[in-house]
Amino acid sequence: MTRILILLLIAGFILQCQPENLKTREPLLTHDKMNTITLMKKRILLDSSRILFEGEVTPEDFSKSWTVHHSDWKVKDGWLVGENSGNWPGMAILNQDFSGNVLVEFEAQTILPSSHDINVMWNGEWLPQNDQRGIAYVAGLQGWWTGKVGIEKSDAYKFMVGTSLFDFIPGKIYKIQAGSIDGHCFILADGKLLLEAMDPDPIDNQKYTKVGFEAYCSKIRIRNIKIRQIFWEIVEMKYKAEF
Repeated sequence: MTRILILLLIAGFILQCQPENLKTREPLLTHDKMNTITLMKKRILLDSSRILFEGEVTPEDFSKSWTVHHSDWKVKDGWLVGENSGNWPGMAILNQDFSGNVLVEFEAQTILPSSHDINVMWNGEWLPQNDQRGIAYVAGLQGWWTGKVGIEKSDAYKFMVGTSLFDFIPGKIYKIQAGSIDGHCFILADGKLLLEAMDPDPIDNQKYTKVGFEAYCSKIRIRNIKIRQIFWEIVEMKYKAEF
């Protein structure tokens, strides 16, 4: 009997010393800290978002799978390098179509002394008859002439949002993630949400399906490109009383 009591006391002491999450049988990593992007009333589950495109771009692949407009693009040392000295979109666009809600993820930097405009397009089109970009979402770092993080919808540009609060460093490598869920657009840098906005007239993402990158009077380079089909869930957002 005494032995049983001692064992029970030891077991109780061990249980008391366990972390709180083990007492409640919750994992150490909570859902909110997993590989997710949290937006207003939405949570993107990256690990459940199917990868549509991934891999290093080679010179051979680039010549077959991409189309260049109004700029110079090449593959060098594992980077996709874009150069455009003009005040217009200098595009490199994948020939493959990416319909639906997509997220584009990549690493990028400006090539000094170039100090601005790392831009990405999705849910887009290129108009061969006009030789210009048509309907598309475009997001970028250090653009819009005054150093903003921004998101815009061409070609009417009636949907444009931006902020100058991001402290951009020319030449630094950033991990950029940008995309949209039925017009709910967003852009992140190094895992931090910089801007989100809801387009009241979303692009038809089954009709407009092109993804590409843009140098706008800038010289940039890009690598580790990954395009995902966004898998997301609704999040109930509410405050807990603080007083």
